[in-house]
Amino acid sequence: MPYRKQHFENEQTYHVILRAIDNNLLFKDENDYYRGIFSIYEFNNANPVTIQKRREERARFKKSRERVSTTEVDKRERLVDVLAFCLMPNHLHLLLKQIKDYGITKFMMKVGAGFGGYFNRKYHRKGHVFQNRFVDVWIDGLDHFKTIFVYIHTNPVALIEPKWKELGVLDSERAIEFIESYKWSSYQDYLGKYNFPSVTQRDFLDDLIGAGSYSMLVNAWINEKKKLRQMFSFLEKIKVAQNRERVST
Repeated sequence: MPYRKQHFENEQTYHVILRAIDNNLLFKDENDYYRGIFSIYEFNNANPVTIQKRREERARFKKSRERVSTTEVDKRERLVDVLAFCLMPNHLHLLLKQIKDYGITKFMMKVGAGFGGYFNRKYHRKGHVFQNRFVDVWIDGLDHFKTIFVYIHTNPVALIEPKWKELGVLDSERAIEFIESYKWSSYQDYLGKYNFPSVTQRDFLDDLIGAGSYSMLVNAWINEKKKLRQMFSFLEKIKVAQNRERVST
């Protein structure tokens, strides 16, 4: 079960990374990804959570909504504000603001136990699913916040360009299109596509970052990574030319 001894401060924001043990796959199929999203939402609750009961409640609400126009009442007593998330095959990124004492610690323990139990039952295994300790970084100011916001939402680029963080992006248009269509993150909701709109708390970010500027931040980052790739390509060409010159002499 993932845990962290560090004391987290209320109203402070942290980048949290939770990895599978031995870098195993956490999400082997679409249902696993949906369960991961479900866990982030349902376990963000100071009260005890019974998954079967919550499913029945949501099923009843869905049927009633088909008969009358209404909105679902969020009865959770939230531990954290989930500001951004991204699920990758063997790990997940979360941008969390603690709103209750020990909220992050309790939330991560609930997610670890809940998803871990589901995973072990489904795949007939025993033992730990996640690494014991999750990684966390305190967000120190607005610039740091913007950087982490972009970093989390561009993480899926690694699925189509595995070394893009080190070598840069080969095709920036393809990378942007990929992350805008990547279902298992909060980015589509920030673009107004309503993918998993109930999971994250986004209202105050319009004032903090600026409504409509999310894609500008992300696209600028990717385009800078393309410039990095071009630089590496240029240096490689120089190196090849120098080697040829040595051989010829």
